[in-house]
Amino acid sequence: MNKKTTNISVQDGEYTTTTRRNGSLPRTNGNGAGSKQLPVGVGEPEADLDNTGHEYEAQEVKDTTTGSRARSKRPVLFAVIGIVLLLGAVVGVRYWLHSRLYESTDDAFIEGHATQISPKVSGYVQKIYIDDNQLVKAGDLLVEIDPRDYEARLAQARAALNAAIARRDAAKAGLALTRVTAGAGVDQASAGVEAARSGVAQARAAASAAEGRVKQSSAAISAAEANVAQAQAQVAAAEAEAVRARADVLRYQTLFEKDVVSRQQLDQATATAATADAQLEAARKRVASAESTVEEARAAQGAASDQYTQSLSQISGTQAQVSQASGKLSEANSAPHQVAVRQSEVETTSAEIEQSEAAVRQAELDLSYTKIYAPEDGRITRKTVEQGVLLQPGQALFVLVPAEMWVVANFKETQLDRMRAGQQVEIKVDAYPGVIFKGHVDSFQTGTGSRFSLLPPENATGNYVKVVQRLPVKIVFDEQSDSEHLLAPGMSAEPEVKVR
Repeated sequence: MNKKTTNISVQDGEYTTTTRRNGSLPRTNGNGAGSKQLPVGVGEPEADLDNTGHEYEAQEVKDTTTGSRARSKRPVLFAVIGIVLLLGAVVGVRYWLHSRLYESTDDAFIEGHATQISPKVSGYVQKIYIDDNQLVKAGDLLVEIDPRDYEARLAQARAALNAAIARRDAAKAGLALTRVTAGAGVDQASAGVEAARSGVAQARAAASAAEGRVKQSSAAISAAEANVAQAQAQVAAAEAEAVRARADVLRYQTLFEKDVVSRQQLDQATATAATADAQLEAARKRVASAESTVEEARAAQGAASDQYTQSLSQISGTQAQVSQASGKLSEANSAPHQVAVRQSEVETTSAEIEQSEAAVRQAELDLSYTKIYAPEDGRITRKTVEQGVLLQPGQALFVLVPAEMWVVANFKETQLDRMRAGQQVEIKVDAYPGVIFKGHVDSFQTGTGSRFSLLPPENATGNYVKVVQRLPVKIVFDEQSDSEHLLAPGMSAEPEVKVR
């Protein structure tokens, strides 16, 4: 019985099958060199040889086709790998060359001037000629404040100006009159001065005589007061003696009742007490007499004082006459000074006119401030003013954003080595993908962003970790935005600076 054997050989990652029957040469599918024969069907029951042969022949054809396909895919795989490596090398070289020529950052934003419009005067909003995001031109009327109060102030200032002009004209007329009447009445004023001075001399003589009488009366009063004081002292001594005598009488009376003293001693003490009482009464009468003398001296002094006061009044009156006459004389002699005074009045009124004119100009300015105009071209942003509200000076009404924009790019400090002012820049704006704006480096901020932050870092405390800082760089557009590409402050941008 013929037995069919199949050998499978592995070479270079491919499988090769060899089939043979007993007593026949083996059939090899492919190169038989280095083949490894594996018996198939060992230990298995015998099968139909014809059917088995056909199955193995079909398997041989299938294995041969699979090996051919694998060998045909190997060059394609190698070609794909080579193309990928080549593209990677090209991309890497281009990136390396690009990094040598350009510096870029995504930490960049568009900036622009934002002018806050505020009123200079207070008042109610009468009319508004703008709306949100409206484009305005320089000189356009934007807001109008009720002007009636400022018109009234302007009229008041003009009236004050007219009054000052009238006062100046009157001062000029007075100056002319003073110049005409300056030299009259000098002799008359001199005579009046002499007469008044003689009256003063007479009044002073009468006052001197009255003053002597007053002094004499004062001396008499002093002497009388001294007598009063002496009499009062005598009264005090007499009172003390009378009190002692009375006490002696009481003691002697008690001793007499006890038969200690004699009747004669008691009578002597009683007589002494009566004498002391009589002396006390006489002293009191002397005090009354001295006091009456003082009153008489004071009455005489009062009369002398009245005469002296009257004399002083006469002196004051005559001195007033002297002063009045001297004033007239001085007025007559001071004609040039009067002219100078009148001239100064004219100059003062001229200064008042200038002050009133300044007030008129200020009122005109305040009236002009009731109309708010656009200082430059731009767009209205953040409008908060409404018709009828009361405005105050400095109150924010809206923000005017001009069309001129630029980019503030925060480059790392390690990127600034080759960056200079004037270098060309390509700017990409996130709002317009695919659009490239042209610009150039304008200037560099003198200080990093962290240095000018609200809370700058304090590197002298604690542990220190070095962090790469960023420096704001101003990039100016070569051409401002058009109607299709509106640029606004705060928009994100990606500038790319050509550093070589």
